[in-house]
Amino acid sequence: MQFTKEKMKEILKNHELWLRGCGGERANLREANLREANLREADLHRADLHRADLHGADLHGADLRWADLYGADLRWADLHGADLRWADLHGANLHGADLRWADLHGANLHGANLREADLYGADIDYASWPIWCGSLSVKADSKIVRQLLYHTLRTAKNSDIDEELKNVLFSRKLIDQANRFHRVEECGKIILEEYGWIKNFLKNWQKKFANTLRYLAMAVPFGSR
Repeated sequence: MQFTKEKMKEILKNHELWLRGCGGERANLREANLREANLREADLHRADLHRADLHGADLHGADLRWADLYGADLRWADLHGADLRWADLHGANLHGADLRWADLHGANLHGANLREADLYGADIDYASWPIWCGSLSVKADSKIVRQLLYHTLRTAKNSDIDEELKNVLFSRKLIDQANRFHRVEECGKIILEEYGWIKNFLKNWQKKFANTLRYLAMAVPFGSR
């Protein structure tokens, strides 16, 4: 379904009245054709955009809190500074989308395609990060990378992983970076000495050192003692 500019204005006006509890009706844009539509700073809070085609749409600064964007096509959409708190983006295609400084707090990104999406400055706190190939080429900033690193190390801390991986992950430099996570005071710093493998390493090293000394002592001829 495609809408004229006049029809979109009418839908947004009725949606605003609905949000204020003054009549109107919720914006029903389910499966709508909104390709390259100008929805800049539009109030689409709680709007139904289920599987809508928003390819290349201008949603710069739009209010999309709690919006239903399940399966929506948001490829190359401008979502710069958009408010997407608690939005349902399950399975949405955000390939190449501009999400710089967007607020994705609590957003459902399960199965979302973030290939080449730009999340510089975005807030992903409490969001469900998509752990699949669709997030491998996403662009992020140092804040997000440290956030993901922190969660990786905390997961590894509580997991039974091999020594080789532990030696790589729990280096002082990596832990120092992870501890610059912006919520570290709330979640707690990662302390290198907490990890049992370090104690085991030292214990084994001391045992080997003691055995070496014992061997050397036995190797020295009796008459030279």
